[in-house]
Amino acid sequence: MTTRLQILGTGCPKCKLLTEHTELAARELGLDYELEKVTEIERILEFGVVATPALVVDGEIKVCGHVPSTTKLKELLAGARAAAS
Repeated sequence: MTTRLQILGTGCPKCKLLTEHTELAARELGLDYELEKVTEIERILEFGVVATPALVVDGEIKVCGHVPSTTKLKELLAGARAAAS
């Protein structure tokens, strides 16, 4: 099953860093994933987030307003994968 990852943010340095950390974590886990960068303010607001960058995993907001370490993201993604199984 493919995990849908969405990075919400306008493209600031923190948004780019969250993208890099998320992709690294997903690759290290061997996760089958699809990544979408959501940069349009209107679309970001539809998610109801109050701060960016944000990470949405399979439709659920998992990170908002900060950039977790790759290790923390691996824990988060591993938990999301286990819940989907």
